[in-house]
Amino acid sequence: MQVTTEEIIYPCSDGQPMADSTIQYKLIVTIKEGCESLFENDPNVFIAADLLWYPVAGRPDISQAPDTMVIFGRPKGERRSYIQSREDNIAPQVVFEIRSYNDSNTKMNKKLSFYNRYGVEEYYLYDPDNNDLEGWQRIEGTLEPIEPMEGWISPRLGVRFELPEAGLEIYRPDGERFLSYSEINAERLLERQRAEQEFQRAEQEFQRAEQEFQRAEQEAQRAEQEAQRAEQETQRAERLAAKLRELNIDPNSI
Repeated sequence: MQVTTEEIIYPCSDGQPMADSTIQYKLIVTIKEGCESLFENDPNVFIAADLLWYPVAGRPDISQAPDTMVIFGRPKGERRSYIQSREDNIAPQVVFEIRSYNDSNTKMNKKLSFYNRYGVEEYYLYDPDNNDLEGWQRIEGTLEPIEPMEGWISPRLGVRFELPEAGLEIYRPDGERFLSYSEINAERLLERQRAEQEFQRAEQEFQRAEQEFQRAEQEAQRAEQEAQRAEQETQRAERLAAKLRELNIDPNSI
C-alpha cells in the first residue's frame, strides 16, 4: 500500500470585497495604519487588514478575514494568509470590524461567536452609519461586553476610543489621534508651511541682525575716525605749545 499526503490548500481570498463603501474603507485603512504606527519599532507585532485567518490546522473551511487584526508575538512580514498552526499557534489578540450598511445582525453575531471561540482577547465593532461602537474583552475565557465604550482604553494597544458627533476617534497613548491618509497629508502640508514660515522669519531675523551689525560697524568706524581726529588735534595742540615755550611764551597765558 502506498500512502500519499496531499498538501492542504488555504485560499488567500474569500471572494468578498475589503469594503462596501468609501467610509468603511477609509476607517479600515486608518485603523490598520494607526496600529502599524503604534508598533513600527517592534519587530514582533504583526498587523494586517482583510487577511484570511485560519485558526484550525487542516481546516481551510474555517476562516475569517477581520477588517484589522493585531497579533503580538509574531514577526512582521508579508503573508498570503494567517495560518495559525504555522504561527506558533498564536491567535490574533485584537480584532476590529467596521460594519457595512448591508451587514445583517446574524452575520455580525457569527463573527462575534467566531472570535469568541478562537481566542481573540479584544474585539471592537464600529457602525459608521449610526456612529455606534461596541467592544468585547475576554474575561475568564469568554468575550464579555465592554461598558461604557466612550473613553475606553484598550489593555493591549493602549489606545483610547472617543465618539464625538463627527465619528469614531482613536487616540494613541501619547495623545495623538489616528489620522487618515488625507489628514496625514494635510498635517504634512501644514508642517511644511510652518517650517517655511519659520525659515522666512529666521531669514528676516538674520537680515535684521546683519543690518544691525553693519550699523554697529559703521558707528565703530565713525567713533574710530573721531578718536583719530581728536588725537590729531591733541598732537597739534602739543606741537603748538612746544613752539610757544621755545619762544618763552607760556601757552597757558594765551
